[in-house]
Amino acid sequence: MNSIRPLDLSAVDQLGPRARRCVYWQTDGQHSDDQPGDPEFEKEAWISHVSLEWGVCGQVAREGDRATGAAFYAPPAMVPRAACFPTSPVGSDAILLAGMSIEDGAPGGAPTSLLDAVVSDLRRRGIKAIEAFGISASDTGDVLSRDMCGSESCIAPTGFLVEHGFTVVAEHETHPRLRLDIESDHLWKADVERALDQLFAERGFATRTLRVLSGATARHGEDIPLAAPQAPRARRQSR
Repeated sequence: MNSIRPLDLSAVDQLGPRARRCVYWQTDGQHSDDQPGDPEFEKEAWISHVSLEWGVCGQVAREGDRATGAAFYAPPAMVPRAACFPTSPVGSDAILLAGMSIEDGAPGGAPTSLLDAVVSDLRRRGIKAIEAFGISASDTGDVLSRDMCGSESCIAPTGFLVEHGFTVVAEHETHPRLRLDIESDHLWKADVERALDQLFAERGFATRTLRVLSGATARHGEDIPLAAPQAPRARRQSR
């Protein structure tokens, strides 16, 4: 059964290979160094910095002893890539969803479970809204980050975000900006969903698709999977 835990410094080693190496959000795609950095070291340094300065900045999904995915979030000022989108800036009262990495072979409900855990954590911390940059095209022409990761592999599809209650607040053909206002009045719906899923799992029945995000009103619909990993493209690499 898929389990979710907060990403703190003790959980960095539980990240899967894609989540651990992806530094798309930790680079701005413009400034470069003389020598390429180590993506894993840079990612761990970013997690450490945000965790110490702000608090938990991610959720990790695992199935048994295997990592299935991770979601990251932080104040936009702590996310270098946040200012690079055509629909920037993020609202001053919102936290930014800074990447969702789904590992190979992850169960279909992993993206929804991760997003649910993110919203639950932010609701408990008194955050009023979360914003995200969606992706609405298969080829955005983005400069790749040091790990050869591009936006189509670590940004949630616009359709997935809309299905889970986000609304578009800044239109764009490839990277619209979306927002989810977190409402504590709807928490009980997600609690009921999770209790039923746990009961079904204990009885050996297949779990249902989670349709309600904790603390937010989500539209009913099936999960829209995040993009599968793609082969690196021959494009200019930011360093």
